Amino acid sequence: MSSLRIRPAVTDDLPALLELYRQLARFPVGSLPTDPAVAGPVLARILTDPARWLLVAEAGDRVVGTADLVIIANLTHGSRPWAIVENMVVDARTRRCGVGEALMTHVLDTARAANCYKVQLLSRNDRSEAHAFYAAVGFTQSAAGFRIYLT
Repeated sequence: MSSLRIRPAVTDDLPALLELYRQLARFPVGSLPTDPAVAGPVLARILTDPARWLLVAEAGDRVVGTADLVIIANLTHGSRPWAIVENMVVDARTRRCGVGEALMTHVLDTARAANCYKVQLLSRNDRSEAHAFYAAVGFTQSAAGFRIYLT
């Protein structure tokens, strides 16, 4: 996409972000804040976190993708931080047009600039298309993941 721009999210992006997250459609029941009155204050808090970059990819005047990068301080690996990428979504109408690659390039450049020793992400086992994308941009599968949903 020639007019693609990656930028930090702003408060006015909330409806577009929620629409992108809805496209994932496999969130555990109740985990997606669909009410802007609930999500708005959470977004405000995210936008003030100095160790977090909630990014949007914008084509023209439309948000077509997002990724959330968090950089975490660390006492191992020479005290170099590490990063985690979450909630990466490209609008279904603009997949395979370079949006995901542009977002991931921005994320990796940001992590490098922060001297991170690794960037990690988790992807559900059933997301084979996403796994192929992550491998294509250089990620390797390196560990088994475990989780507990806290209620």
